[in-house]
Amino acid sequence: QVRLAESGGGLVQAGGSLRLSCAASGIIFSTNTMGWYRQAPGKQRELVATATSGGSTNYADSVKGRFTISRDNAKNTVYLQMNSLKPEDTAVYYCNHYRKVFGRESSYWGQGTQVTVSS
Repeated sequence: QVRLAESGGGLVQAGGSLRLSCAASGIIFSTNTMGWYRQAPGKQRELVATATSGGSTNYADSVKGRFTISRDNAKNTVYLQMNSLKPEDTAVYYCNHYRKVFGRESSYWGQGTQVTVSS
């Protein structure tokens, strides 16, 4: 079992910045992928960015060049630095921890943190 604790959401004006953090605890295997997804009102949850324990990253086109995902494997923590925020970035942001161990896939979600960008 993996527990995820998110922090860093809030209200910011357009053009501003926020940094989200997500710390994983519990039974952590060294090979995993952690990332951020978001869900705006009335929309489906969508990928924002992911980072593997090996250092590979992936971003949604809508955030490329503005958001940066990073992780501290020693602390089992993933960060999302969000710059040049836009009103359309407003959503609940969810942290995700994914792993595949002995062929068995597991995916864990945090509670979510609200990000609101005012125009």
